[in-house]
Amino acid sequence: MTGDTPKVLRPSLRQARQAMSSEQQNTAAKDLFNLLGKQEFFRVAQRIAFYQAADGEIDPRLLLELALSEGKSCFLPVLAKDNPDFISFSPYDTSTELIENRYGIPEPASTELIVSPTELDVVFVPLVGFSADCFRLGMGKGFYDRRFSFKILNRSSNPLLVGLAHESQRLDSFPVENWDVRMDAIATDKKIYRPDTA
Repeated sequence: MTGDTPKVLRPSLRQARQAMSSEQQNTAAKDLFNLLGKQEFFRVAQRIAFYQAADGEIDPRLLLELALSEGKSCFLPVLAKDNPDFISFSPYDTSTELIENRYGIPEPASTELIVSPTELDVVFVPLVGFSADCFRLGMGKGFYDRRFSFKILNRSSNPLLVGLAHESQRLDSFPVENWDVRMDAIATDKKIYRPDTA
């Protein structure tokens, strides 16, 4: 698939993850949890953004439950009401009311306590495909690239962006645009990739 455009790559990658059985998805989620739950960046983080898995995405729910049990502040993405092309992040705990957004993905109903992206320690980012040097192929809407565009010029700034994926979503390469935000790491059910070790 090397050299194919994102538009060409996305359908086959999405189809492959959607075809995974519930057992395969559950195993992948447990393996991801076992790999990330003991990582230093997760242990020390106090404000972490997660996502609600959809479309066959690897599910970070076990990590979310661990974070809540440890008293960390957790957040979920919400589509910005004043600018539907942007996502924001709203607090989440087990009592948070969720409503479906226009894509059918549950998000916090209340957006009164939106936080600035730079106030977050770690953001777990969903993806469709990725390369070993931590570039991410998203769904094509650009939500995360727009929200975290400031990290293109200052990669060391908060938050730490960690893409989450099934190992089968790794690509040898794909075209990267100048607005694509590189992840600080990408974690799969098998291993953790970092830009400086690719």
